[in-house]
Order: sequence, then structure tokens, then C-alpha cells
Amino acid sequence: MGGTVAGLAVTARDFGLEGPRGWAFRGISFAAEPGSLIAVEGPSGSGRTSLLLALTGRMKATEGTAVVGDARLPKQMAALRRVSALAHVPGVTDLDPALTVGEHLRERALLERRFGVSLRGLLRPRAERAREARLRIDAALTAAGLDRQALPKGSRTSVRDLERVEALRLSIALALVGRPRLLGVDDTDLKLSDAERAEVWALLRSLTEGGTTVVAVCSEAPGDAVVVSTERGGGDVPEAPEPGGDGAADDVPEDPEGADSDVPDERDGRDGQAARDDAKEAADAFAEAGRA
Repeated sequence: MGGTVAGLAVTARDFGLEGPRGWAFRGISFAAEPGSLIAVEGPSGSGRTSLLLALTGRMKATEGTAVVGDARLPKQMAALRRVSALAHVPGVTDLDPALTVGEHLRERALLERRFGVSLRGLLRPRAERAREARLRIDAALTAAGLDRQALPKGSRTSVRDLERVEALRLSIALALVGRPRLLGVDDTDLKLSDAERAEVWALLRSLTEGGTTVVAVCSEAPGDAVVVSTERGGGDVPEAPEPGGDGAADDVPEDPEGADSDVPDERDGRDGQAARDDAKEAADAFAEAGRA
């Protein structure tokens, strides 16, 4: 992405969020260094997306403590949102199937030029700002591994015509335009074949190698990730240190994508049930987010 990103350390102790219908997640404790690949693993409906949203400052926890970088949660959620981004989160970062890849990228660049720079940056010549926007888009696409020339119609390809992994790469690229230090990705392995899952995890690892801390929701975590389980609460660091200035965690609503899959029968059945479970969890989580 045009240089190394200073990722954020993440620490949580007994982190939890209680919503109108009970606990979205509870008892989450772990610690991860900057530039880590953090896999939020658990069955559908166990609060995975809610935890993702909490760790990126989008939902307010009701129990425990967490620190992400210098942001202490839940008091400094706004500060965390300024240095984090989300990708592939249903109901939050949905792609418009009627728009093209190029239109999504232009829209994201306009938003970044308007809200992602300082007042001094807004006063720079328009040509200079436009050139920087193009460079950011190119860097984000490269980091996400999305080659516009390889798409059926290039930048004019509609989102509805993208393959599942291509749509995921586009969502990640849009998030990377803002050069976040923490990236949250939902449903990384939903309805993907084994080969596609390996491809996505390789992409996420490449982002961490560039310094970005990545938090990814999944049903089955890779062996080299910092695994945080939402099934019973907890992570792969059972005795996480008290959060200080280097760690963090927050809650998030979950809602898997529910699109078609190339993987037949048994996995499709599981994913269909996952979509229904996650839809219920998302409703609970968004209700809690509104309250927060």
C-alpha cells in the first residue's frame, strides 16, 4: 500500500457486550501485537460480528476492558474509528450491485478527499489532490490483489458480475483507501471453497506483513493466527495483561453475506443456517449499536 503501515496492538480482558436479548459475546480475553492476524472464530450467532464491530470502535462494550493502540474502549471509540476501517460487513459496507467497480472506487476517493484529510489538505490544488487520490486507489487495489484489467469489463464491470472473492477483494480495497492501521473483515470464509479460503487468508496475511493489524471473522481460523473464540468467550492468550496503551477490543454486529456458493450440499446447508443465525445476531447487534 505504498509503504509500511503502523498497525495497532490489541488487548482485551473479560470483554463483553450485553444487548436487549442477552449477551452478544462475553469473557473475551486476548493480546495481539501490532501487525497481527486476529481470527475471530466461532459458530454463527455466537457474537463474532459484534466483537468485530466492538474492536473497531463501532459498538460499545458493556463489560470488561480493551485497548486498541492508544484508544481505550469503550470511552475512546471515536478515536479508534479514525484509524480503523471495515470491509465485507453486511449492513455496514455493502457494495451496490448496480454500480460498477470504477464507480465504487471514485465514490470512495471523493469521500476520502472530503473527510479523510485535514483542512490544510483541502486547500491544496485540485490537481494535486486528484493525483494523490489516484495513487491511493492504485495502492489499495494492489494491496487487495484486485486487477481491474482482469475483470470482464475492466473498471466498468458491475458488482453483480463479480465472483465472490473478487467482491471481497473490492470491499477490502475500498477500506484500504483510507490507509487504516486496523482492518476488520467479516465473513472471510463464508461459502468459499477450500482453495478460495486459502486465497483469502493469504491476502490477509500479506496485509499484516505490510504492518496493518487485521481482525477477521471466520468459522475456522488458520493455525498461524491469533485465535479469539466467541463460542465460550476467550482467546488464545488466556492470561491477557491488563489493557494499557497497546491493546484494544470492541463489540460488533454480525450478519453473514448469504450469497451463492460453489461448494455443494453439506457446506451450503451449514452456510444457509449460518446466514439465518447471523441475521438474528445482526438485528440484536444493530439494536445495541443504536443504543450505544
